[in-house]
Amino acid sequence: MRYAQRLQQRIEKTGFRLCVGLDPRPGDGGAAFARNFLTRVIEETAAWAAAFKPNMAYFEAMGIEGIRLLEDLLPVIPEDVPVILDAKRSDIGETQKYYAQGYFGRWNVDAVTLNPFLGYDSIEPFLDWEGKGIYLLAVTSNAGSADFQRQKLADGRSVFELVTALGERACAEGRKTDVGYVVGLTNAADVLEQIPDAPLLVPGLGAQGGDLASLAAAARSAPDVINVSRGILYAGDERGFAARAKDWAERISAAFPA
Repeated sequence: MRYAQRLQQRIEKTGFRLCVGLDPRPGDGGAAFARNFLTRVIEETAAWAAAFKPNMAYFEAMGIEGIRLLEDLLPVIPEDVPVILDAKRSDIGETQKYYAQGYFGRWNVDAVTLNPFLGYDSIEPFLDWEGKGIYLLAVTSNAGSADFQRQKLADGRSVFELVTALGERACAEGRKTDVGYVVGLTNAADVLEQIPDAPLLVPGLGAQGGDLASLAAAARSAPDVINVSRGILYAGDERGFAARAKDWAERISAAFPA
């Protein structure tokens, strides 16, 4: 089964498009605390999660213990919930080959985020993994996406359209890996018409202040998922993780039905 099909099945099963970010803050008690903390998050939010998204930066910041923590947590995630590893890797093809082996082969995650700005040959090592997916950074949620990604070219296209052209090429070549895109909700309104109807990983809701209206208005059919990290893990209210996840999942569903 292709990655997009598996993700769609999960969305249909839960009725939600919520992606739960797993971002352990290294200063909050170290790896032992993070292990208990994230295990609770996974167990309490899985019912509302279309996917889980561990962010490599938070685990790497804890050193080797953080890497061990990630390896220990991956089996805790229910098998029917896709795992999107937020790694944003970018390197020459030979090096990318080993990233792909590590993430898809050793850790068996379902999808990985990649920085595509080294070109097509830098994503090729990820393209022939059956049942897997990649998300190319297209229009990210930070203000700096205007510095490059949303700049106009002489032919009228924007730079992010060069990124989506890589995904369209992979699709035309019949590659085994599904290609989607990272499109930040904070910057989505002006770009969605130019984004192919491929799976989107959408950050920017919650703490970053993104509005679901633009995504809902686009009436896309792909299995897009909307990520919430801080709004579930670190909301600072009296509710538990389950209540926060349910609230965000229902907000998304109300604006953007599965």
